[in-house]
Amino acid sequence: MKWTLGLIVFLSAAFCGAQEAAEAERPSLPPDLLAAAEQVWGLEFSASERTLLAGSAAQQRVHLQTLRRHTPDNAEPPALVFVPTAFEPPRHLDPTPPRWSKPGAVKRPQQLADLAFAPVGVLAELVRSRQVTSRELTVMYLDRLKKHGDQLEAVITLTEERALAAAERADREIATGLYRGPLHGIPYGAKDLFAVAGYPTTWGAKPFAAQVLDETATVVEKLDAAGAVLVAKLSLGALAWGDVWHDGFTRNPWNLEQGSSGSSAGSAAAVAAGLVPFALGTETWGSIVSPATRCGVTGLRPSFGAVSRAGAMALSWSMDKVGPITRTVEDSALVFEVIRGVDRRDPSTVATGFAYHADEPVKGKKIGYVPAHFEGDQPGRDLDRAALERLKKLGVELVPMTLPDLPVQAMSIILSVEAAAAFEELTLSGRDDEMVRQIEMAWPNVFRAARLIPAVEYLQANRLRGRLIAEMNQRLQDLDGYITPSFAGNNLLLTNLTGHPCVVVPNGFINPKQPYSFTFTGKLHDDAGILRIAKAWQDAGTDHQQHPPQFLPAASP
Repeated sequence: MKWTLGLIVFLSAAFCGAQEAAEAERPSLPPDLLAAAEQVWGLEFSASERTLLAGSAAQQRVHLQTLRRHTPDNAEPPALVFVPTAFEPPRHLDPTPPRWSKPGAVKRPQQLADLAFAPVGVLAELVRSRQVTSRELTVMYLDRLKKHGDQLEAVITLTEERALAAAERADREIATGLYRGPLHGIPYGAKDLFAVAGYPTTWGAKPFAAQVLDETATVVEKLDAAGAVLVAKLSLGALAWGDVWHDGFTRNPWNLEQGSSGSSAGSAAAVAAGLVPFALGTETWGSIVSPATRCGVTGLRPSFGAVSRAGAMALSWSMDKVGPITRTVEDSALVFEVIRGVDRRDPSTVATGFAYHADEPVKGKKIGYVPAHFEGDQPGRDLDRAALERLKKLGVELVPMTLPDLPVQAMSIILSVEAAAAFEELTLSGRDDEMVRQIEMAWPNVFRAARLIPAVEYLQANRLRGRLIAEMNQRLQDLDGYITPSFAGNNLLLTNLTGHPCVVVPNGFINPKQPYSFTFTGKLHDDAGILRIAKAWQDAGTDHQQHPPQFLPAASP
């Protein structure tokens, strides 16, 4: 017994001695360094707490260094998947197929270039009836891209060889009676963050200017299957921010001294200038709404999860959305019907219906509005009020409402953290110095600053985000959507956080060189419903029929 007790004492002493030796060798951070970090994070620990923390923080640093040796590729998503419908499953699963507007009598113009600004629906009927071939349209738009692309600095890469082959294939199929639908044979452009095998995918940024990815984005594959013709990869602000890219500054077709806004800069500028009938864009925080407003075109930012992001540059896995930029609301619906749907390559995608019925009356629909957004005398307020009056004339019931009162701006750290993670290699390697924009409000600095956002706060922001989604769903429960000036209050960030769909439409001009816009926001995955209401509003006016004068085709002789 004494021998056993002695052994225990000996082993305990040995263990304690080894532990003390290990503690002595264990790295720790200086208390003054921890105190400085506390100031950054807005925390305060006692001296004794700091002593305990010193070793743990040093060990965490070792773990972080280990993780950085295994930085994932940009295309590799996190295991955590954002599903806004978890807070209220979508009820918009109507399997009824879309019903499109019936095309009126369309006739080939004397001068093909007069079709430059024609809506997709008109072009589709001309191609279907074989009055115009896909090749003719493709060559016409390629010519316009070559003529005006440099002026607008909107084109990164022409996909001419691919386009001509696709157009000729479409013409052969249509000639034999195989018609794939309204996008068959219709040219389009894509923001240059969508991978297309065999072509550069620059993400608009100098560090990736020579990048060629061995894949094709799901949305491009879907458009290929529908017979659409990709004619160009269009500019985007570097890594999806703004309108400055690695080799240019995309211009607003209405005012060439002004940028097109972004980040779907080239997509909006090219559609506005009649260089393509429609284009693919993306939005994380305003990248469809903002350039569509600046350039005077229509855009759909779909519900989060409605469209696959596979093969697209990742910026924020829980906020990135893919949508069309077009001339009309119905054009956006036509494109959305093709690109939407579940994709195993993007775990965020969900199955919903799309019962868009162009002939469905909107009389009696209930649309919310925030009264404060229509008060004051700032530029455009008279246009906002006129937009409300147009809805009233359509028989829509306007219902006053409020938006959730939560710290939405603070929740923007979600985007900063996810973007910094998506481009960690750029920061750690120092290649962020190659980026053109090196100012406080540009990605290189935002990526660095995001390293100081604690993981705990990122998760807390997402927990508040869940509350935000639930409150938005509750406010929309008895409504068919709501309307707002496109940049009123914090609506743009709020709805990008919640994932609700929106349609941005031209709404007159502040002055002859400054288009204005209006936004319709719908329930989660009721994209069809809000598109229908926006279409009725748009059809009651002529704002979408205005085009920048210097890009109009020359008059026929």
